[in-house]
Amino acid sequence: MSDQAELTWVEAARVEDMSPDEGKLVRLGGAAIALFSVDDEIYALDDACPHSKTASLSQGYVEDGLVECPLHQACFEIRTGKVTSPPAETDVKTYPVRIQDGAILIGL
Repeated sequence: MSDQAELTWVEAARVEDMSPDEGKLVRLGGAAIALFSVDDEIYALDDACPHSKTASLSQGYVEDGLVECPLHQACFEIRTGKVTSPPAETDVKTYPVRIQDGAILIGL
């Protein structure tokens, strides 16, 4: 999104609740969002894999800044949502993140 000023910022979790080795599922405003910690930064992606909407990326295997879908092994860059391997062909939607007093805020 280009204009973050128009976003509604919603607290999703606390920084201390995050682990660099796993995703965390949060539900905000009707959206299922996967949070990830990579190199001490927090990133937010749609939780549903675009290849199989029933696959939860927050339950995927995390390594080297990538998350692998637990059902069909499609991989995505956590920082950008870009698909890096099939069978998925579509990028994952990302959400802007802010950290404020230890709270992880997601822009919706």
